Amino acid sequence: MNENENNKKAKGDLKNDLKEGAKKLKDKAKEIIQDIDDNTKDFQDEAKNTASEFSEGAKDVFGQLTSDEKNKRVLAGILGILFGALGIHKFILGYQKEGIIMLVLSLLSFGFLAGFMAVVGLIEGIIYLSKSDEEFFQIYQVGQRPWF
Repeated sequence: MNENENNKKAKGDLKNDLKEGAKKLKDKAKEIIQDIDDNTKDFQDEAKNTASEFSEGAKDVFGQLTSDEKNKRVLAGILGILFGALGIHKFILGYQKEGIIMLVLSLLSFGFLAGFMAVVGLIEGIIYLSKSDEEFFQIYQVGQRPWF
């Protein structure tokens, strides 16, 4: 064999090796792409399930807060703590006169009495949340006790 034939054979071997390497690389890339596709689909399904569960949970909580008389306790308690100076928690419970008193005192005093009304709302919110549903219902909705 002369050098020219050796070069041709080496080029042919190299070409075959490159083809085999490229084929292996292509197959490996296909495997990686398939794994990525599978993982992406799994992630999408998991994200959809999580979003669906969150949505259902939020609907349940909102429904509980707004539909059942006993659950006014939680909503009124939270609003009393957060916005007590405005008397919003009183309106939730159906005490319009007391709610208007708190609102007017807070607004017409240019905020001077708002701090006092906020403390009243905070105390009432804590009291509401510390009662059981049945106790709250009996005291504030059946008994119509407007203050503390």
